[in-house]
Amino acid sequence: MESATVSRPIRQAVIEKDRALFSRQPNLTDYAAVRANFDWSSARTMLDGLPGGQGLNIAHEAIDRHARGRRADRVALRWLGKAGARRELTYRDLQRATNRFANALSGLGVAAGEAVFVLLGRVPELYIAVLGALKAKCVASPLFSAFGPEPIATRLDIGAGKVLVTTEVLYRRKVEALRPRLPNLGQVILIDDGPPIAGTVRWSALMMAASEEFVIPSTGPEDMALLHFTSGTTGRPKGAIHVHEAVVTHHVTGLYALDLHDDDIFWCTADPGWVTGTSYGIIAPLTHGVTTLVVEEEFDAQTWYGVLAAERVTVWYTAPTAIRMMMKLGAEAVRGYDLGALRFMASVGEPLNPEAVVWGVEAFGQPFHDNWWQTETGGIMIANFLALPVKPGSMGLPLPGIDAAIVERTSDGGVRVIDEPMVQGELALKAGWPSMMRGYLHEEERFRKCFVGPWYLTGDLAKRDADGYFWFVGRADDVIKSSGHLIGPFEVESTLMEHPAVAEAGVIGKPDPMAGEIVKAFVALKPGYAESEGLRRELLGHARRHLGAAVAPKEIDFRANLPKTRSGKIMRRLLKARELGLPEGDISSLESDER
Repeated sequence: MESATVSRPIRQAVIEKDRALFSRQPNLTDYAAVRANFDWSSARTMLDGLPGGQGLNIAHEAIDRHARGRRADRVALRWLGKAGARRELTYRDLQRATNRFANALSGLGVAAGEAVFVLLGRVPELYIAVLGALKAKCVASPLFSAFGPEPIATRLDIGAGKVLVTTEVLYRRKVEALRPRLPNLGQVILIDDGPPIAGTVRWSALMMAASEEFVIPSTGPEDMALLHFTSGTTGRPKGAIHVHEAVVTHHVTGLYALDLHDDDIFWCTADPGWVTGTSYGIIAPLTHGVTTLVVEEEFDAQTWYGVLAAERVTVWYTAPTAIRMMMKLGAEAVRGYDLGALRFMASVGEPLNPEAVVWGVEAFGQPFHDNWWQTETGGIMIANFLALPVKPGSMGLPLPGIDAAIVERTSDGGVRVIDEPMVQGELALKAGWPSMMRGYLHEEERFRKCFVGPWYLTGDLAKRDADGYFWFVGRADDVIKSSGHLIGPFEVESTLMEHPAVAEAGVIGKPDPMAGEIVKAFVALKPGYAESEGLRRELLGHARRHLGAAVAPKEIDFRANLPKTRSGKIMRRLLKARELGLPEGDISSLESDER
């Protein structure tokens, strides 16, 4: 565990590190030198590549190269189940299981490039399915098990899902009734045992019949590997395409941003239904050959402290929502646990407030290290590094190989880089890192709009200080960040409007001390319906059934009408300003405005 000192007040604090007290030498100590000498071609040589020069496959780098060497009998995945069950898979075990699943897919007639969706909680079969699909050169797409039927069906439709791996309960509740709308869905694999169900096959039967031997076919670095969905403010969710070369970024960021060492016990608390849970809950730690902890249970502070202590976790990657909930219990709740093995803590999902960073020093003897990235970037882009000072509230410094800038758009359609410190603009990254998304599936125009010249425009507003640290300001659009989930208002609004009482709906993110933001909806009713507490509860229940608890609104207010532009677009910005008592700004385009 590191030693840290904090200069106050918090918002001007700098947390200094005493490197002499680190339990081991950090992977990045001379930031300037590493940046100056870094290039992605050299980073590629940290990985093996497929035997015989047959390309680059994520699953080979994560599993097979270790299973054939000195790490073969090291625990790759240590799973802790909800009911106290425990299961360990070594790298050799994981190789055999993923080989079986790759062969099973082939036996089902699933071809390279076809999409395998995985709708599961954090159970071993999820990890086997994702990595086995990557071995077979299929496109892997994990989904949140908490999603409701409509978000699941929408994503399966956009991604042309050929296979869905799930449980019988999730299939019955969320997929079966909508299957006629999914003509591409040829196979549903149920991981639990039970009697036959029409249109499905059982995992155990498939795996028992499949061979443990599998040779990963030649895989090009640009072959599509992962499909992650992210929501926008209008339209359907966007399917961000990532390729096998993304593994280079996953490995490098695991080395520098998460400081992974060979003998680490690593715990990423994110669900693989979110890109963090795939990039850093599956791929990055496995490429480093470490032991990855998988905890099925949802957040409970005392349970988590017990896990950290009992499993001797050394590197912990979690979310601001969980940290804020731990803060609510106070630092004293941590005191009874032996966390001496824990040497690095990192956070991602939404900006981590300065108080939470400093609270880490009080409770754990070290700060939480915030970092920043997006579904579209595929990996960590900006981070607070173990060996460097931390400025609470800052996103940190760009990773080696990442050129970041604050820009403003110009009247001629270009951008101007803002060199002055602490001037707000849009955060932009110079294109070219390996995990950069290669497109939005079926939406080429939407993808092109993300780029101006060499710059990828993130849609996030930020500032850069004189020391090069970046500071998050807010989203340039209306996407809601709630407990690490990115939620598009349009999807929620559309579901609310499916209720017979709803004429219009507008959705915003409302600040919340625990979740970052919660989803709040404003609803205008059709004639013949009157607002009531009963109807409010009915609409909340309707949204939860169709969207799932992670996406559905937590609050609903009734309005006689909603503010709209002359083109009929609901002005969410105005709804949010009025909800929070903020300046309304320019309302010259307002067409209707009945409060």
